[in-house]
Amino acid sequence: MPRLFGTDGIRGVANVDLRPTLAYALGRAAAVRLLDGRGAMVVGQDTRRSGDMLVAALVAGGTSAGADVHRLGVCPTPALALVAGSGAFGAGIMVSASHNPAEDNGLKVLDGRGLKLDDRDEDELEALIWRAEELASPPNAGIGQAVDAHHRLAAYVDHRLGLARAVSSRLRVALDCANGSGGSVAPRILAATGASVDVHFDQPDGTNINLACGATAPGALAALVRDDGADVGFCLDGDADRCVAIDERGEVVDGDQLIGIIALDRLARGALAESTVVVSILSNGGLVSAIEGAGGRVVRTPVGDKHIHDAMVVSGAGLGGEKSGHVIVMEHTRSGDGIVTALEVLSILSRSGLTLSELAARVPLFPQQQRTIAVRHKEGWEADRALADAVHAAETELAGRGRVVVRPSGTEPALRIMIEGDDAERVTALVDALGSLASERLN
Repeated sequence: MPRLFGTDGIRGVANVDLRPTLAYALGRAAAVRLLDGRGAMVVGQDTRRSGDMLVAALVAGGTSAGADVHRLGVCPTPALALVAGSGAFGAGIMVSASHNPAEDNGLKVLDGRGLKLDDRDEDELEALIWRAEELASPPNAGIGQAVDAHHRLAAYVDHRLGLARAVSSRLRVALDCANGSGGSVAPRILAATGASVDVHFDQPDGTNINLACGATAPGALAALVRDDGADVGFCLDGDADRCVAIDERGEVVDGDQLIGIIALDRLARGALAESTVVVSILSNGGLVSAIEGAGGRVVRTPVGDKHIHDAMVVSGAGLGGEKSGHVIVMEHTRSGDGIVTALEVLSILSRSGLTLSELAARVPLFPQQQRTIAVRHKEGWEADRALADAVHAAETELAGRGRVVVRPSGTEPALRIMIEGDDAERVTALVDALGSLASERLN
C-alpha cells in the first residue's frame, strides 16, 4: 500500500483520491495522536471548491473523537502555521494543494508549534487513519465543539503589517494572488510598505486557483509588468507560501535568485545567522557559488520545506528555501511565506536603490533544466536497468561539470528529472532524452 503522506502532506484529486472519508479519518486520528483525545486543533483552507467539503469532514472527525476544531477559514498556509503555533492549539491542518490545479486538494498537518510533522509522526498518524473507526468515540458530553476562529487571522495580518511598515517603498508593485488564499491579505500587507500595489488574479471562484497564473505560471504577470511599467512583480501560489518575482523588464526571477538576493544583502549587513543558507538538492550551483563567494556557507537537504526547516534548526541558519519559491526567513517566520519573501525583496530594493534585475545579476545561475514526467511507477525507478544506466551515462558525460538529480515526486504520480551543467544545449538534450526514456520505461 503506498504511503499517504508525501513531501507536503496528503494530496490527491478531490473527491476521487482525496475523499471526505479520508479527511474524516484524519480528523479522528489527529485528535487521538496529536491531542490525546482532548484540547483543540485549528483548520484552514485555500479557495478550492472542495475545501468546504473537506473542512466539514475534518471537523466531523475531530469533534467525534473529542477535540474542539476551530475553523480559521480561507487563509495562507503560513497564517495557519502561525495560529497553530500560538500556544492555543495542539495541532493544525491546512486544506490546500498549494500550487496544484483546482481539481486537486491536500491535507497538511502541523503540530502544536506550527511545524510540519516528522516522518515518524506521519507514519504513526497514518496507521491510526487506517483504523479510524476503531478509535474511541466519547458520548454526547465528551464530543468536541466546532468553533468559528476567523478572528484569529488578525494575529497573522498584524504581525506581517508590522514587518511591512518597517519598509519604506515608493515602488509600483504588480501582485499576482493566483486566485488563491493570499488574495485575502497580501494586497493590504504589501500596500503598508508605502508601495503602490496593482492586484491581479484575485477573483477566486473555486475553480480558477493557479489557473494560468501564480508562482507556477509567472508568464502572465511578466506580461502585465512589461505592459504596465511596474517596478517589480510578485507571484504567489494558491496558498501563498511561495513567491516568484518579476523584474522591471518583465523577466522572471525564481526562488534560487531570491534566496541569493536576500542572502547577499544579509551577509553584507552581518545579519545572516551563522552566515549559513540551507537549500535543497535542486537549487542551482550558481546560487551556491554566489553565497560562498560572499563568505557564506551553504547546506543542502532533500526536497521539501520541512527538510529545509529541520536543517536550519540544526545548523542555526537564518535563511533557507527552494528554487520553487519556498523561502524561510527565520528572523520572521518558521515556515515558507511568499508575502514575507516579497517584503524582504521590497526592503532590499528600497535600501539599495537598485533594480531587481541588477540585484539578480549578482546571482548568475548555471544552465539548468527540469522535467516532470507522468509515470505509473515512480517508486524504485532505479530498478529499471536501462533508465539507471542512462542516468549514469549522463553523470559520466558531465564529469564533474554538472549534476543529475532524479527523484519521485512527493505530490503527484511523476518522476522529476533535473540536470545542471555548463553547456545549455547539452543540458537540454540530456534532460529531454532522460525524460523520454523514463516515460517509455515507467509507463
